[in-house]
Parts: sequence; structure tokens; C-alpha cells
Amino acid sequence: MAAMIKKVITIVLAVAAAAGVWVLLGGVKALQIKGMMEKFAHMKMPPEAVTAMQAPEEDWVPAIRAVGSTSAVQGVVVSTDQPGIVEKIAFESGQNVKQGDLLVQLDVSQEQAQLRSAQAQLKLAETSLQRQKNLLQNRVSSQADFDSAQAQYDQAEARVQEVSSLINKKTIRAPFTGMLGIRMVNLGQYLQSGAQVAPLQSLDPIYVNFYLPQQSIGSIKAGQDVLVKADGLDDRIFQGKINAVDSVVDEATRNVLVQATLANPDGLLRPGMFVGAEVPLPNSEKRVMVPATAVQFAPYGDTVYIVEQMTDKDGESYTGVRQQVVKVGESKGDLVSILSGVKPGEQVVTSGVFKLRQGSHVQVNNTIEPASSEKPKPEDS
Repeated sequence: MAAMIKKVITIVLAVAAAAGVWVLLGGVKALQIKGMMEKFAHMKMPPEAVTAMQAPEEDWVPAIRAVGSTSAVQGVVVSTDQPGIVEKIAFESGQNVKQGDLLVQLDVSQEQAQLRSAQAQLKLAETSLQRQKNLLQNRVSSQADFDSAQAQYDQAEARVQEVSSLINKKTIRAPFTGMLGIRMVNLGQYLQSGAQVAPLQSLDPIYVNFYLPQQSIGSIKAGQDVLVKADGLDDRIFQGKINAVDSVVDEATRNVLVQATLANPDGLLRPGMFVGAEVPLPNSEKRVMVPATAVQFAPYGDTVYIVEQMTDKDGESYTGVRQQVVKVGESKGDLVSILSGVKPGEQVVTSGVFKLRQGSHVQVNNTIEPASSEKPKPEDS
């Protein structure tokens, strides 16, 4: 019995000792965690590296922008008026021609024979008319005979003109100066009346047609400057003037058609090209400009981060950022205009905004700055 009691007491003492050890270890661990929490509470996060710039105030020329397409001032598909067999082709595809240049000659051998016959009849009628005129003056012939001779002469003359006109219609010439397209006929081919020969487009000057919303009608008028850029010709800016604003607004889109005329001496613009048009407005104004990378665009409001000196909870001063809601205006190249929210001269973060929040500690490093040009030139465009 005594041995049993001694064994129980030993077990109880072992359990108590183990519990004491666990309590001691738990207390030590709790002190360690507390110490770490106090250490982290006083630890400062390293500053975020960002780029920044002083927000400049620049002259901003407002403009209305639209997309459109080019069209020829004069453009037709040259066609035949009379049927016939192609006897001669006097042009090559893509050739520049002047007004009146021969393009295609149809076979006119039969018409030329008819012309010679008609000219012979005209010569005979002219001789008869002169004879009747002399006889009438000498009162040998009657007025009726002279009138009959005059009518025969007029008919013969009309016949010569008719055959000559038919020959001219089978001689196809360029109706105006321009550039020909792809040839659609071959030598010896029989062409029906109205058969297509080749497109002909006048390229200099050239029209640009684009649509603007009806709200812009009051801001545009004939004579205003237009700047045009075309895909594939990004380095060229073509300048022209508005020559007409349509008198009707499209009921479906509430847009109005605007037509501008551009000089195109090199023929770089071709009819049907997709272009971007910009109509600068006469009234300029001052606006704060920042790179587009500085703006965080969001549905609930666009913001930027402004660098300024701040004080932390311990009263120490540091370089931080303030998140500022802004109203963004038009863009030009890599830059956007700020209508409100940023004052000229304030230091605005231009890159690295995605990792910032209100009050973040930052370090400005402008070794590598984002592009900020009104006329950017992408390397792989």
C-alpha cells in the first residue's frame, strides 16, 4: 500500500514539474513575441523609389480631334463610250498622266473610211453650193435650187462632224491630270460600251472627310487650319484648311461631315486612306501638364501623388506622398493636361505610383525617367 502511495506521489510531482516547465517556456515565448512586436512597432519601412517632376504650366492650344478618310478632288474610272477592239494602249499601270493624254485607241479603220467618204461628199456639196450661188447672182438659177444646194452642203458637213465625233469617242484620253491605277484592258480585246479602262485619281490637292459631333459646329468654320496624320506616315503632318461644313447633321449619329483640302505634292496620301484629323481652336490657355504615367485612372476618380515633407507619429520629418484627386483634360502625346487638383510647381510622382498609398515614404530617383513628349516616336511602332 505504501509503495502504491509513493508511486502516485511521484507521478503527481512529475506532472507538476512538466506543467511548470511548460508555463516557464510559455512565459519566455510570450516575452519574446512581445519584444518582437515592440521592435516591429518602431520599425520604419524602407522608402519606395519613384521618379518625380515639377508640374509645369504651359500654353495649351485646345483642339478637336477626329478620324476620317481621304478622297480625290477628282476621281473616275475611265470607261469606253463606244464599243470596239483595242488597237493601242498608250499607258502603264500607276502612270502619271496629263489632261488630254492618249490612253487607249480603239480600231477606227471603218470610221476613217466613212470620214473620207463624208469629206468627199462635203467637197462636192461645197462645189455645187458655190455654183448655185453664182447662178443665183446672175439670175440664171432660182432661190429654191440654191436653198436645196445649201441644205445638201449642211447635211454633208454634219455627216463629217458625226464621223469625226465617233472617231474621237473611240480615242480615249485622260479627262484630267492625275495618277492612273491598274490597267483593266488588253491589246486586241473587244470592249463593250461602258467597259472600264483604268481608275484615274487627282492626288494634289486631296480631300479629307471626317465627322464631328454637333456640339462642335459652333467652333469650326471654313478656312480653319487642319492637321492630318496617316497610318504608315507617322513622321509627316499634312496641313490644310476646312473648305466646307455639311449643311445637314446626321440624324442617326448627330454628327456633321466636314471636308478639308490638303496639299499633297508628293502623292503620299491616296484616296481611301484612314487618317487622324486635328482642328486647333483659336483660344489658347494655361494648363498644368504631367506625364500620363503619373495619373492613376479609376472609375471612382483619377488621382496623382504629390511629393512633400510629412511628419510621422513620432514627430519625425520624412519625404512622403499625398494622394490627390484630379480632373484630367485632353492628352497630347505622352502628356495629359490637369484641369484641377495640381498647382504649378508641385512635385508630382511620374512613375511607381502603383505601389504607393497615402503617406508612403518615398525616395526620388530620376536616373531613369518615363517619356514625356508631345510627339512621341515609339521604337517598335
